[in-house]
Amino acid sequence: MQIGVLALQGAFIEHEQMLAKIGVSSFEIRCKEDLNKPFDGLIIPGGESTVIGKLLFELELFEPIKKMIDDGMPVYGTCAGLLLLADSIKNDNRKYFCSMNIEAVRNAYGRQLGSFYAEESFADICKIPMTFIRAPYISRVGDDVKVLAKVNGKIVAARQGKQLVTAFHPELNDDLTVHNYFIKMINGEI
Repeated sequence: MQIGVLALQGAFIEHEQMLAKIGVSSFEIRCKEDLNKPFDGLIIPGGESTVIGKLLFELELFEPIKKMIDDGMPVYGTCAGLLLLADSIKNDNRKYFCSMNIEAVRNAYGRQLGSFYAEESFADICKIPMTFIRAPYISRVGDDVKVLAKVNGKIVAARQGKQLVTAFHPELNDDLTVHNYFIKMINGEI
């Protein structure tokens, strides 16, 4: 198995390290030519959604990645990645991939000082550490979206088909639950 990690900005190296810990190969996607390599899933890391969105267009990555997602490529978006996959952002009129039937609230917990840590249940598997940094949350989900985690009543993880999103950064902790979940999702095990 090979996972492409969008490496334009944000915590992409940490995702690569998590994948290595579970024995999964990965490579960085930085330019259009990188999309020619074979891969089984895509991770869109946290970072700044507006910067990542701008670079996706400038580097001519947006349209081919959108097509891959629309054609069923498994994708996992953390934090900014969640915003890029959401079909709407409540407090921002920008649109990106719009592939997931969710509405998100950008910077929902405030600025950098609003960052926090929690431990809550993920996908009824176990309680996991959750690090939130200028995080969004999901304010609406469609009928075809499964809620996987909530913190203080707010939806912070969800899945729709082969798309997975978390408002938190599992790559910044040692727990491998979310990355294992993504790989099992790709393999059709869950």
